[in-house]
Amino acid sequence: MGAWLEQLIAESTGKLGKGITPVDREIIGAPVVYGNDRIFVSIRLKGTKDSGQDAKVAAIEAAGHPVIHIEIADLYEIFGQFFTWEVAVAVAGLVMDINPFNQPDVESAKIETRVLTAAYEQTGKLPERKPVLEDRGIKLYATEAYAATLKATAPAVTLAGFLRAHLNQIRPGDYFAALAYLPMFPEHEAAIQSFRHRVRDQKRVATCLGFGPRFLHSTGQDYKGGPNTGVFLQITERSRRGCGDSGAKVELWRSNRCPGCR
Repeated sequence: MGAWLEQLIAESTGKLGKGITPVDREIIGAPVVYGNDRIFVSIRLKGTKDSGQDAKVAAIEAAGHPVIHIEIADLYEIFGQFFTWEVAVAVAGLVMDINPFNQPDVESAKIETRVLTAAYEQTGKLPERKPVLEDRGIKLYATEAYAATLKATAPAVTLAGFLRAHLNQIRPGDYFAALAYLPMFPEHEAAIQSFRHRVRDQKRVATCLGFGPRFLHSTGQDYKGGPNTGVFLQITERSRRGCGDSGAKVELWRSNRCPGCR
């Protein structure tokens, strides 16, 4: 349900500098780690209990955060939830003065992709970019302007130093998105979830996790067309088969001109 809602909400509302950014795949934290820009929804099947989760939801509500409780009588009512949320998003679009059925930034990303693939067909290679830094087998990329910002504020010219400078760009009201263009293996998710939750707990901002290429057609619309409040970290890796470079790549940017969402 969360994954379906994530795409519905992000793709429908994230445009024209506006948007509702959905947060899925997150372990519930203590109330203190959440800002006042959040709304929580608890959906449960009648007659089921999860005492640990119930206690965490109750603590969030007691702290004053808005919580919507939805209970369905049987599993077939899940289809009613699909309809309910589609109507809710349409109404939200009316209130926000946007067209929830339009996805301009997804389409623009497709155009950019076609340009790249056409160039590849002609030349046999993609445009090459130089990394800002190479450290421990990992190549770090950023735009020239943003790389200068990181260099000026990083405590050390290392991968850890640049990452710290990047995370220090997060301000109240921002959100942090970790985008993994990697196989959706449990070990990858566990590693990214670990630092994603640490960012949430220390910065007290919303954090998101997306695996590519899925996020291109789900949250990518919101990341590119929504509010310019995102701080992004994208992780990719070359195939270990063949004789090419097999190291990991990390790309950083602080803007909704999100190159990783092309």
